[in-house]
Amino acid sequence: MARFGRVLSAMITPFTDQGALDLDEARRLARWLQDNGHDGLVIAGTTGEAPVLTDDERLSLFAAVIEAVTIPVIAGSGTNDTAHSVHLTKEATALGAAGILALCPYYNRPSQAGIEAHLRAMAECTPLPQMIYDIPVRTGRKISTTTLLRLFREVPTIVALKDAAGNPGETAVLIANAPESVEVYSGDDGMTLPLLASGIVGAVGVATHWTAPDHQEMFDLWEKGDTVGARLVNARLLESFAFETGDDAPNPIPTKAMMRHLGFKVGQARLPMGPAPEFVETRAPEVWSNLQRWRDAFPQRPVS
Repeated sequence: MARFGRVLSAMITPFTDQGALDLDEARRLARWLQDNGHDGLVIAGTTGEAPVLTDDERLSLFAAVIEAVTIPVIAGSGTNDTAHSVHLTKEATALGAAGILALCPYYNRPSQAGIEAHLRAMAECTPLPQMIYDIPVRTGRKISTTTLLRLFREVPTIVALKDAAGNPGETAVLIANAPESVEVYSGDDGMTLPLLASGIVGAVGVATHWTAPDHQEMFDLWEKGDTVGARLVNARLLESFAFETGDDAPNPIPTKAMMRHLGFKVGQARLPMGPAPEFVETRAPEVWSNLQRWRDAFPQRPVS
């Protein structure tokens, strides 16, 4: 089993109807995710609306979820300000996080040297294992393979990558040249099956909020060499992947709608994401119902 497990979600952050942080619902959601196929959780990532959380909200969210579950909790303490990221990382460490999610600095668009110095500063301030998050579509910068390999080789606590760069071929190059202790996770649900062929160990997902058992099944089948079975499970999930984000309803708007459909009082996304369009509220039960039909039509394949 990988250090943080195989199936993790970048957990949404629950708000009340008035837009306040709802720690009780965060605890309830985290426990439900733990009981429904999750090996770990990532808190205050992009899906968790980290940019619109105050420091007090972010730290209280870390504390609440860490207390609520027994699976690893990875704290998203990265921002586009290195000093601020170091401060949040130290606080997350003191709260008992199992690891740190270190985001490539967004908006600033630093050089590779600046990105590397930022990630080193975050690693040097804590003994916790660090997962780097590479998502150029949101940050405006791709962390180069050369930079990643240097960090993996020279910084012993930088041990994992959440890969949302969308290039399985380059991921294969990275994995082939990285130390064996480094673990790469899919950070893009639609790329998880292709990335399995590149050598990833798991996924930090979004649709995994409601499809974690399916992901566990897909990983089991892949590891047993049943690539056809893994492809069939992935086909079952394509509608969920298409639903989870889009131009008119970006992530995490649809995931919050789905979890409301499943009975969680997670509220709406804060601006600038804003409330869900009506079509998302209508679509969520359809996606859920279709997933159940897929599960019934194609029951779990044996993996022994």
